[in-house]
Amino acid sequence: MTDLGTPSVLSPDEADRAVRLAAPRGYCAGVDRAVITVEKALDLYGSPVYVRKQIVHNKHVVANLESRGAIFVEELDEVPEGKTVVFSAHGVSPLVHLQAKERGLKTIDATCPLVTKVHHEAKRFAADDYDILLIGHEGHEEVEGTAGEAPDNIQLVQSPDDVDGIVVRDPSKVAWLSQTTLSVDETMATVDAIRRRFPMLLDPPSDDICYATQNRQLAVKEISPEADLVIVVGSANSSNSVRLAEVALEAGAKAAYRVDDASEIDEAWLEGVNNVSVTSGASVPDDLVAGVLGFLTDRGYPDAQAVHTAEESLIFALPPELRRDIRQAAAAQSGS
Repeated sequence: MTDLGTPSVLSPDEADRAVRLAAPRGYCAGVDRAVITVEKALDLYGSPVYVRKQIVHNKHVVANLESRGAIFVEELDEVPEGKTVVFSAHGVSPLVHLQAKERGLKTIDATCPLVTKVHHEAKRFAADDYDILLIGHEGHEEVEGTAGEAPDNIQLVQSPDDVDGIVVRDPSKVAWLSQTTLSVDETMATVDAIRRRFPMLLDPPSDDICYATQNRQLAVKEISPEADLVIVVGSANSSNSVRLAEVALEAGAKAAYRVDDASEIDEAWLEGVNNVSVTSGASVPDDLVAGVLGFLTDRGYPDAQAVHTAEESLIFALPPELRRDIRQAAAAQSGS
């Protein structure tokens, strides 16, 4: 007969194990706003609701919204005339707004307000006739949207290696902006290289790297130095998730891998590993992190210990056009 009063005995290796969980992690205010925007639009207008590009860079979030009736498209010519389309959190250029108007589309702009801030900075610098060096990754939706605000003034700089090739009209009138989801350290290394060439380089009025990106990078730096393994939950097209894995290695982790969910964890990564740290990108729902923690628990690792490095309380209001329609629907219902 089993003695239920006898505690389980851990092997020496299991007794030394620890799991540390970064806090903050996961959804930022901009992502939360964008996802809720699509959900509310589906509730209000019914399906289908079209979304240009992935609303956020996470395949599980996209699949869940698709199951509820959202249709994701690459370009607006895939949206039937007169239908509702949501612009993703990464922002769009003025040309996309114009195309939507020409097709008679009802638009809901779920661009993160922090990205919108960068768009305003681009327009202001361009109005003052500055050459604008946009630090970011070619092909990223956010970069395309920001560059579209002032295409004649903006040139992309992806790394310090690009700096020698920069050509400007007036070295005394150069400013920089950046994609919001980059590594803070990576961005400042590029800024430093630019400033060595253009000492009068003008900074944006406030830091373009978003608060959530910075907080998640600081948190992963805190949990990485003692880690045998860091697991970052996030999709491959999520810039901030990919950066978190790189930051973990730079901070001293022996190994770091990005996974979409627990099913992508390779058992071989855990061989000889006692200390595991876990975090997630800004577009990752927490149930995917819970799945990773459950995977570790099933393999003899203890419950995770949260490591808090910052508190986040920022909430962004829903897009004004959606708030207006929600109010009108509520008024109509109360009057019926």
